[in-house]
Amino acid sequence: MYLLDTNVLIEAKNRYYAFDIAPGFWAWLDRAHDQKLACSIEAVRDELLAGNDELADWTRQHPDFFRPLDQGATRHFAPLTTWASSRDFTPAAIAAFTGTAADYLLVAYAKEHEHILVTHERPDPNAKARIFIPDACIALGVEYADTFKMLRLTGAHLDLRA
Repeated sequence: MYLLDTNVLIEAKNRYYAFDIAPGFWAWLDRAHDQKLACSIEAVRDELLAGNDELADWTRQHPDFFRPLDQGATRHFAPLTTWASSRDFTPAAIAAFTGTAADYLLVAYAKEHEHILVTHERPDPNAKARIFIPDACIALGVEYADTFKMLRLTGAHLDLRA
């Protein structure tokens, strides 16, 4: 299953899969969720709802797309925090990563459920001021992908019909 980061949905809405020009992406996302191919977590939902826009409306209409954090995912908090603390990240970067943002929770949830974490972030192993999702995924052995890889691997086709 593919676990979507906030930035995947925001970028889709703001750019290449805007609701008014690419409704097929959103229809595919509905089908992918129904087929147990795609989901996200409640922390992402909360970030999206703060937008008070068309994506927030979509989020409210799709409550089942966003799963609650479960006890199993919390088992990965300690290894994730230990990894982050063992690197040269600034204290502010560690606090931001382990704080209220969804990234930390996404990585733990993906690890527990063996999901592929979908994000537009790229690894930056030399970063100090920010912890990037792909670096945390690599540290915990979690697979990650971007939107386009997810669409290709799931066989998605977003056809325009005349």
